[in-house]
Amino acid sequence: MLELRPTCEQCNKALPPASTEAMICTFECTFCSDCVEALQNVCPNCGGGFAPRPIRPAHAWRPGVSLVNHPAIRTVTHKPVDLTAHAAFVAQLGGLPPEQR
Repeated sequence: MLELRPTCEQCNKALPPASTEAMICTFECTFCSDCVEALQNVCPNCGGGFAPRPIRPAHAWRPGVSLVNHPAIRTVTHKPVDLTAHAAFVAQLGGLPPEQR
């Protein structure tokens, strides 16, 4: 199950569980949509692309399956990206789309 990390790793913007701005990579690195755009849709940690983070239901529409039963984590992962180094990383990928990286 997704951790639903509480903030953007780059700018530390709050990304509550119902945020439509939260984007994640396959390893669940979490960034806001503005930072994903600035990072050119390249995860600085794995090189993959990003997708919108799903929103966990706040209400248990099915027994035991909700944010109440499975809350988001509270641990903040704030590790800003060196944008100069990231630009070199993006260049190394040669413009490949996420599905080909």
